[in-house]
Formats: sequence, C-alpha cells, structure tokens
Amino acid sequence: MAKTLDRRTVLRGIGTAIALPWLEAMSPGTITRTARAATRKATPTRLAFLFVPNGVHAPEWLPTPGASGASPIPAELPPLLRPLDRVREHITLHSGLSHQNAAALGDGPGDHARSAACFLTGTHPRKTAGSDIVNGISIDQAIAAGTRGNARFDSLEIGCDPTLTAGNCDSGYSCAYSANIAWRSPRTPVAKETSPRALFERLFMAGPVGESKEARSRRLSRRRSILDAVRGDAVRLSKDLGGRDRAKLEEYLDGARELERRIEQVERSEQDSSGWGIERLPHGIPGDYGDHLALMGDLMTLAFRLDLTRVCTFMWANEGSNRTFPMVDVREGHHHLSHHAGDQAKIDAIRRINLWQNDRFADLIAGMADIEGESGRSLLDDTLVLYGGAISDGNRHNHHDLPIVVAGGGGSAMPGRLVSHAPRTPLCNLFRSMASVAGTPMERFGDSNGSAML
Repeated sequence: MAKTLDRRTVLRGIGTAIALPWLEAMSPGTITRTARAATRKATPTRLAFLFVPNGVHAPEWLPTPGASGASPIPAELPPLLRPLDRVREHITLHSGLSHQNAAALGDGPGDHARSAACFLTGTHPRKTAGSDIVNGISIDQAIAAGTRGNARFDSLEIGCDPTLTAGNCDSGYSCAYSANIAWRSPRTPVAKETSPRALFERLFMAGPVGESKEARSRRLSRRRSILDAVRGDAVRLSKDLGGRDRAKLEEYLDGARELERRIEQVERSEQDSSGWGIERLPHGIPGDYGDHLALMGDLMTLAFRLDLTRVCTFMWANEGSNRTFPMVDVREGHHHLSHHAGDQAKIDAIRRINLWQNDRFADLIAGMADIEGESGRSLLDDTLVLYGGAISDGNRHNHHDLPIVVAGGGGSAMPGRLVSHAPRTPLCNLFRSMASVAGTPMERFGDSNGSAML
C-alpha cells in the first residue's frame, strides 16, 4: 500500500532541500470524486503580476468593447492579440481599466516612472530624484502580508532588468520608481531577483548556510547537480509511492534537472548583449532576452507548482527600457520607438515587439496549463496571472483603457471572455477582486471605488 505523505515533504541532501509537487499520496485514502472536490476547494490560489513597459500600439490591442459586462472573446482577435489565440480558453481580456494616479496631476513629465510606480500600488508617487521617495504599498505585498507563513516565501520578486534605487531616470523621478513594481512600504521597494542561478538556488536552498562566495564558486565549478545531493532520498521515497506518483516524481526531477542544465549552459557561454541595446550583462544572465524571460518564467512556475510561494511579481523590463529586439528585426530602442509620432516604420516595429511579447506570454500560460496540479487540475486552474502595464498607448502616454489580460481560473474567474468595464474603472478594483480570491479581502486598495469582475 502506498505511503501517505505530508504536503510539506522534501527531498534532503547536504545543503539542499527540494520540495515536491503535489502527489496522490498527499491525499489520505482513496481519491474519490468527493475527495477531489474537497481538495479543489482547499487549494490556495496563486497570484502572479507580470509587467511590460512602454505601452502598446493601442489601436490594434483590444476588441471594440460593448456595454459593460462580460461576453465571449470574439472569434477573430485584434492583430496584436492573435498570438493569444492558442490560449484563448485560458484568458480574460479586460477593457476600460484605468490608473488615474499614473497621470501627471500637476507634476509635469515623468509618465514612465509614474506608470511603474503606480502599476501595483494605485498611488501617485512623490516626484523626487533624491532619497525621499514616497509611493504606496503594492497589492502583491498587501496580499503577502495577509497570507504570511502559508508558504516558504511570502512573495517572490523577479525580473530581467536590474533593480535600481537611486538616480534620476525620468524627468526628475527617482530610478526607484522606474525599476520596481513591488513596494513593501511607501518608502521601501522590494528588490527583484534577475539571476536564474540565484533564483534556482533560492528555491532549492542549495548550498550550505553561510557559504562563502569563494566556496560557492568552487562548488559550481565542479558542476555538481543539486539533484545528485538528494538522489538517495528520492530513491527511498519512490519505493513507497504508487505507479502514477513514481512517474510524476521522475518527470518532475527530470524537469528540474533540465532547468538546471539550461542555467549551466548560460553560465558556460559568453553572453553577448551588444545587439540588445545593453552595455554589459552580469555573469549568469542570458544574453538572449527570450531565454532570460523563459528561464525566469519557468522558475516562477516551479515555485507555484511546489507551493513555495503564493504571490509573485515579474517585471519583464524596467519602465522606459530602451532594449532592442533583434530577433524580430527591431534594432532601435523600445522606448525611442514608442514615441513614434505617427511614423509608420516605428509603428511597425512596435507591432513586432508587442506580438513577440504576447507570444512569450502565451508560451508561459500554455506551459502552466500543461502541468497537473492538485487533485488532477492544471496548475493554471489554481492561478491568476495578470499581464500588462500602466501605459496604454506608448505614444500618447495615457493611463486609461490599459492593456490588461488575466489568465487562469483561480477562484471565481471564468476565462474565455472579454470583460468590458465602465470607462476609467480603477485597475485597483480588479486588484481587490484578486485579493479576495487569494483569501485576503480588502475594503479598499489604492484608488479603488468598488470591486471588478474577474
């Protein structure tokens, strides 16, 4: 008879503790239809907030909204959303959402900095390039505070551009605003992790506590997989599992090792960033932006799968990023192109960037939908992923009718719809609804004036 496992069971080795995905052995007794339903009801909803900078080519982003309410996603998506067609059953398109506090409100230029600062806070940041920054608490951190202790990490903050906390990045606004979307307090942005290796080791607790930089370097130079350290424990556990669970454990460990190999490949290679509009990349950061996004997205997915965290922010690039996109033949900087002033060549380049971004988002969502979660449901069924930014049209720098897509089926969400909100509905209304699904209801958040349909 298969052994019943605690949900927090880990595989242990020296300096390593690898959490396990959900296995049938973690449900006591026979898995009946009633037991599955009870497990689904008890399964927590994971929340991810994905930020993309510089707005979009708004005229080709959203379907024409109808009256307020929900309707099926149109059979033919607008041009820029066509990469999402393959995941249409998993997404909800939103129109009419707004971030009024990202507007100038008398502070003059600086829409990019305000956009990132306001994205998850709904707050108008103090205009300063000094250390006297003031913003608001972000929704991810508010939710993390309400669910503290339920997972190893209260929240994860990841990205592909470095965290900045000082300097003038946008018309008198501190770089802290442009480079951070997670804020623990009005004066404290939460630094994001950009290194796939560092995030991988953080998730698996690889390396002894207090390990020196030199010792870590020696350990990594030997290329010893962290999975080698837990192999004996995995073999012992496997003997107590049923056939399906043994296959699932093997598939999971193979997938983790493949992730590790991808990271090792980056570390072995010379990473050339010259074609991306970036002067220099730190060691271990992929030179290919697509590879970097994919690795960080897969590691976020792994953290959710192992229930290591319930909340994650993923900043695809800092606001105002002038990164180039040579893989779609865009050699000019993204920020520069977003100020196209009607130049058709620049608009075409922005289209290619937006299509590429949406294709990468579809990859991430499809991957989560293919992973079996608790009690037979997909991981995506128990996750809500919000994707977008706080600038709509990158040329106009407006902050209403924002490009927002929500994927997943966490809580009461019913994907496959276009939800048309009343014009200038605060995006914070949607955040309130997501917080409720996560078990942390809030009477008010940011500039919310109600809740919003998921």
